[in-house]
Amino acid sequence: MADTAAETGDRPEKSGKAGLITGILLALAGAAGGFFLMTSGVVPLGLATGKADAAAGGSHSSPAAFPAVAFVDLTPVVVDLQTGGGMGHLRFHAQLEVAEEHAADVERMRPRIMDVLNGYLRAVEVADLKDPLALTRLRGHLLRRINIVVGEGRVRDVLVGEFVLN
Repeated sequence: MADTAAETGDRPEKSGKAGLITGILLALAGAAGGFFLMTSGVVPLGLATGKADAAAGGSHSSPAAFPAVAFVDLTPVVVDLQTGGGMGHLRFHAQLEVAEEHAADVERMRPRIMDVLNGYLRAVEVADLKDPLALTRLRGHLLRRINIVVGEGRVRDVLVGEFVLN
C-alpha cells in the first residue's frame, strides 16, 4: 500500500488551464482572420460591394431595368387523356415570353405553335403528368419544340397559367 501512495503523490495534478487558454487563443485568432477575410473582400459574399457603393455616394443601388419582353398568349387547350379505367381531361393555358422585337414573328407562327402544343400534350402519358416535376419537364419540352418551330432564341420561356388534370 505504501507503494501506491508513493506513486500518486509523485505525480502533480494537471489543472487543464493550458488547454483552455490555447483554445481561447485559437478561437480569437480564427475570428480575427475571418473578420479580415470578410471585410477585405478576399471572400466575395456581397459585403464588400455594399461598401464600394456607399463610398461612391449611393446609399442603395437601383435595380436593373426589366428586359424588353412581350408576352404572346396562346389559346387555352383541353386535351382528352386515356387513363387506366376511363377518360380524363387536361386543361392547359400558357403564354410565351419573347423579346419585343420578335413578338410579331412569334404571333404569326401561333397556328404552328398550337399544332405542336396539341400534338405533344396528346402524346404525354397520364402517369407522367401526375409526377411532381411534370410541369417543369413539360415546360422544357414545350420550349424546345416551340424554338424549333419559330427559330432558336425568339422564345425565352413558356409561362404556364393553367394546368388542370381531371
